[in-house]
Amino acid sequence: MNKCSHTTLPLILGVFLLIAFTNPAYAQVNVVEALIEFKNLDGLVKSLKPEELNTLARQKTLKVFEVHEGRERQYKVYPAQSVFDQMFGPSWRIADEIIFTCQDGYRPSIPVAKFLTYDAYLAVASADSKPFTLSNALQNHEVVALGPAYLIWDNLKSPALLDEGASDMPYQIARIELASFAARFPGMFPPAGASAETKRGFLHFRKYCMACHTINGQGGGKAPELNYPVSVIEYFKPGYLKQWIDNPASLRYNTTMPALTVAIPEREKVIEEIIAYLTAMRDVKRMRPAGNSKQ
Repeated sequence: MNKCSHTTLPLILGVFLLIAFTNPAYAQVNVVEALIEFKNLDGLVKSLKPEELNTLARQKTLKVFEVHEGRERQYKVYPAQSVFDQMFGPSWRIADEIIFTCQDGYRPSIPVAKFLTYDAYLAVASADSKPFTLSNALQNHEVVALGPAYLIWDNLKSPALLDEGASDMPYQIARIELASFAARFPGMFPPAGASAETKRGFLHFRKYCMACHTINGQGGGKAPELNYPVSVIEYFKPGYLKQWIDNPASLRYNTTMPALTVAIPEREKVIEEIIAYLTAMRDVKRMRPAGNSKQ
C-alpha cells in the first residue's frame, strides 16, 4: 500500500484548496447563509437576514450590563416589540410563549408577558465595530459568535432583570416562533396531584433549565435528557445532584454547564424545588413518537 510522506501531504492539501477556491462547484460547499426564521402558530412567516431587520424597525445603540462577561457593553439593536409587530401582527401580544431556537441547540421558551413588561432587543452587531462575539464567563470563558441575532434586555433601565442572570438571553438565534407551551411541551408537565413544591419546581425548571435540557424528549437540544429512559434522580446521589445544580465545576472539571444563577432570590429553596420536580417526573416517563416530533 502506498503511503503519503510528510512532504506529499501538504502538496495534496494545497492542490485540494486550489481546486476549492477556483472551482465554483467546490467553493459553494458548506456555505450557509445566516437567516432568522419567524414562525407563528400556523407555520413559517418569513426568513430574514440580520441586516434586513432594518425593514421592520429602526436600529439604535443600546448599553447593557453584559451578564455573560460581567461588564457593560454596547450593541446595535432593534426593539423586539417593533419587530414582532411587523412580523406577527398584533396577535403576538395575546400569545402564550415565544420560543427561540439557537444554532447550538439552546431553546428558551419565554412568556410573552415578559416582553410586554420589559424592553427587549435583538442585537445584530457590537456598537464599537469589534467582532460580534463574547467571552462567556459562565461557560469557562468560551468565546462564542453571537449572530445571526442575540436577545438582550435593557437591564440598566430595569435592574430586576439582573437577578435572572442569562437565562433569557439566547444568542445565535436562528428561529423565533409563537407557541402554546402546553401544546408544544406536553410531556414536561408534572403529574396530576403534584405538590405545590413540585409545581414551583416545574416553573423554575422552565425558566432556568429547559433551554438546554429535555424532559421526556421535550425542551432544548444543547444538554442531555434528564428523565427518559432513566431519570437523573435514579443515577445521581441526592447530595451530588444538589451540588451539581449549585456548582457543576465542583464535580466535573471543565464542564460547560453554568451554575444556577447566584443572584436568584431564595436560591437554595429553588434548587430543592427543581429536584422535587425531577423526582416527581421520575414516575412520568413518556416520549412523543419520533415521527411526531415538532421542531
